[in-house]
Amino acid sequence: MDAVRLWSLSSSHPLKQLIRTTTTRLVIRCCSSTTTAPKPGGRGRRLSTSTSTSDKDAVRAIRLNKVQELRSKGLEPYAYSWERTHSANQLQDIYKHLGNGEESKPEKDGVSIAGRLVARRAFGKLAFLTLRDDSGTIQLYCEKERLADDQFDQLKSLVDIGDIVGATGSIKRTEKGELSVYVNSFAVLTKSLLPLPDKYHGLTDVDKRYRQRYVDMIANPEVADVFRKRAKVVSEIRKTVESFGFIEVETPVLQGAAGGAEARPFVTYHNSLGRDLYLRIATELHLKRMLVGGFEKVYEIGRIFRNEGISTRHNPEFTTIEMYEAYSDYESMMNMTEEIVTRCALAVHRKLTLDYQGVEIHLERPWRRETMHNLVKEATGITFNELGNDLQVAKEVTLKNLGADLDYKYKSSIEACSSIGHLLNEVFEIVVEPKLVQPTFVLDYPIEISPLAKPHRRHAGLTERFELFICGREMANAFSELTDPMDQRRRLEEQVRQHNEKRATAISGIDSAEDKREETDESYEVTLDDDFLTALEYGMPPASGMGLGIDRLVMLLTNSASIRDVIAFPVLKIQQ
Repeated sequence: MDAVRLWSLSSSHPLKQLIRTTTTRLVIRCCSSTTTAPKPGGRGRRLSTSTSTSDKDAVRAIRLNKVQELRSKGLEPYAYSWERTHSANQLQDIYKHLGNGEESKPEKDGVSIAGRLVARRAFGKLAFLTLRDDSGTIQLYCEKERLADDQFDQLKSLVDIGDIVGATGSIKRTEKGELSVYVNSFAVLTKSLLPLPDKYHGLTDVDKRYRQRYVDMIANPEVADVFRKRAKVVSEIRKTVESFGFIEVETPVLQGAAGGAEARPFVTYHNSLGRDLYLRIATELHLKRMLVGGFEKVYEIGRIFRNEGISTRHNPEFTTIEMYEAYSDYESMMNMTEEIVTRCALAVHRKLTLDYQGVEIHLERPWRRETMHNLVKEATGITFNELGNDLQVAKEVTLKNLGADLDYKYKSSIEACSSIGHLLNEVFEIVVEPKLVQPTFVLDYPIEISPLAKPHRRHAGLTERFELFICGREMANAFSELTDPMDQRRRLEEQVRQHNEKRATAISGIDSAEDKREETDESYEVTLDDDFLTALEYGMPPASGMGLGIDRLVMLLTNSASIRDVIAFPVLKIQQ
C-alpha cells in the first residue's frame, strides 16, 4: 500500500458518499459503497491513468472542474491549516500493542492526521485509503455505518489519488493486522490537479526524476530518505566541529576575484557598481582572512560554484565544509577528517562498515597514510625521486613503464605536463587514484600543484598537503597553510602566468563563432587577489585547513552512484 496508485477517474467503482460542508474545507464522512463488474482486461483489475501529455491535460481539466465544483458549494479546496495530533509513524508506534480486530476508545483516543493519498481500495460498504506523511504511511478505514447517507458518491466525484487530506477518528487494527485510523471525518486540504505516476511503473525516467524531483519523492519514498540522511550528515558535521571549538562564519558568495582554487568561475555583472563579480569557487581565502583578524578556529558550510563539466561526480554547484585551525598542521587535519567521516557514518548507519555499489568499505580508524611518491612507485615501479630534473627523460621513462597500451588521451596529458611535479600528479591520477578504494590519505604533493600549501619541512619540492580518497574519489583536501606573504605572492603570480599562457593558446585556437560558444577550460581570465595578499602581510598564524565535499560524503553514506542523487535539484541541460 506504500506504492503510488493512480485512482481511475472512471466510475467503475462507484462509492456512495455524503459531504458535510464548512466554510473553509471539504469534510467527508465515509459511507457505503457498491462494486460493479470489472472492466475487460483482467479480473478485478483497475485501469491506471496514462500520464502522456494529452491524458495529463484531460485529467487536469477534470480536476479543475472539481475545484470549481467545490467552490460553488462554498468549500475551499486549498485549506489554510489542519490541526494534527499525530504523525503516521507516531500512531504506528503508540498503538503497536493493538491486536487484530481491536479498536481504541473513540472518546479517549481521538486522533487527527494529515497527508497525501497514495492508494485506495473499495469493498462493498468499506473503503481503505493509504495516507502518507513525512514520517510514513497509515491506512484510513472508512465504514458506512459510522457516516451519513450519500457521502461516498461525493467522495468519488471530488477526491483523487494525490490529494492532500486530513482525517479524524479513532484507531483500529483490522482483522488482517493493518493499523488504521477509523475515520469519523475527512477533509480535502489541497486538491491535486495532475495525476501521480502509476503504482507499478513508478517514475523511472531518470532525467524526469531529476527535473521534477518533487514527483520523484512522491513516487519513490526512498528518494526522500536520501535527503533526510543528508540533513543528518550536515547536522553531525556541525556538531563534530563545534565540539572541538570551531565557530561557524559566513563569507561572500559574490567576490571581486575568484581565488582559493583553480577552476573556471561563473561571472556576473553588478549594475550599481559597474563591475564584474564572480561566484565563489572556494571559501578558503576569506576564511584565512578571519584567522588574520584573530579567530583561531573557523569553519563554513556553503555552496561552491564552478563553471565546469557535469558528470556523475560533478555538479556546477556543490556543498563543502572548509575549516581552519590556528597553531596546527596537516597532521591535525587528518585526525579531524577521520573524526568527521566516522561520526557521520555512525549517525547514518550506526556502524563503520558499509556497502558502496557492491564494495564493502571499512571506516575503522586509523586509515592508511602514504605519500604520493610511494603510491606511484608501488603501482608503476617508477621512482620519481631518482629521475632528477630532466622533464623529457622523466616523460620517456613514464611512458615506457606505463606500456604501449596506454590510452591516447593519457599519453597526450603526460606529454603536456610542464614540470616533474605535474608529471607525478598526472601519473597518480591515471594509475593510482582509481585503485584507492578503502580510506587512504595521500600525502606530500608537489609544490607546483599546491600554490596555497606550506613547503614540506623535510622534502624539497613538496608541500605539507594531503587528500583523502575513498572508492577512487577525492573526498577531502588539506594543507599546512602557507603563511609567508612573499612566497604566497610568488606562487600565485606564477599560477596566473601559467594560466594566461594556456589562455592565450586557447583563445588563439578559437576561430569560429561556434568555437567561441564552446570555450575551453583555459579560456577564462584569472586575476590576483591582492587584498588576500595584503591580509597575509599583516600576519596569519601557523595554521592548517581542510575542505571536505559534503555531496560526495553523502553519496558514500547513502550508496548513491551519482552526485545528482544527493542534490535535490541538480543543474540539468535545457529540456528540448
